[in-house]
Amino acid sequence: MRNSFSPDNASFDEYATDYDLALHQGLSVTGEDKLYFARGRIDWLRRCLQRLAQHPKTAMDFGCGTGSSVRYLLELLGSQSVLGLDVSEKSLEVARRENDAQQTRFMLMGQYEPKEEIDLAFCNGVFHHVPVAKRPSTMAYIYNSLRPGGLFALWENNPWNPGTRYVMSRIPFDRDAITLSAPEARRLAQATGFEVLRTDFLFIFPKPLQWLRGLEPYLARTPLGAQYQILCRKP
Repeated sequence: MRNSFSPDNASFDEYATDYDLALHQGLSVTGEDKLYFARGRIDWLRRCLQRLAQHPKTAMDFGCGTGSSVRYLLELLGSQSVLGLDVSEKSLEVARRENDAQQTRFMLMGQYEPKEEIDLAFCNGVFHHVPVAKRPSTMAYIYNSLRPGGLFALWENNPWNPGTRYVMSRIPFDRDAITLSAPEARRLAQATGFEVLRTDFLFIFPKPLQWLRGLEPYLARTPLGAQYQILCRKP
């Protein structure tokens, strides 16, 4: 099946070269940069996979942008190869320059045909840019990319967190996005055929309160964090 994911490609091309600056404009209020969050998401996922005794060799970064998460999928998860997909060719050009060509490949979403070959799909902050009517077909595209038993880690911004809404209002490409809550994301995954394994909320404390971050693993099941992860399995 062809992917019907279709946010405004031109808008994301526009931000490809200064994506970091636009993102920093919002994240600066937290006291952290994008790499803190990129590493934190993959490190949390690593812990979840360890509990499941899963070691994905092939990974897909759906909506990879400029490729910030790819290095962590390789380094922290130990994946042998990563496929990065995005709608912005200019963003993919940046990702290709900054990542090892031997372990990665980057393609426009319309160029990749799902083949049930991927061990792990990772997606961060993409679905709030997908038109609501196209979210089911986008989820199905990811589902069809995974092998039976494959895992999907869906990360999204938590609209129940007022800090998240404030940060999004400061980022040009996030201001008009249509957020989705964790229950909505779970229902969407389940309607596609996924088995939802767990839901976690992360990034509760900003840098000025970093001394409290040791509590976050114990609070991960409460909807306090700035982002959430829905971890799913394809039967």
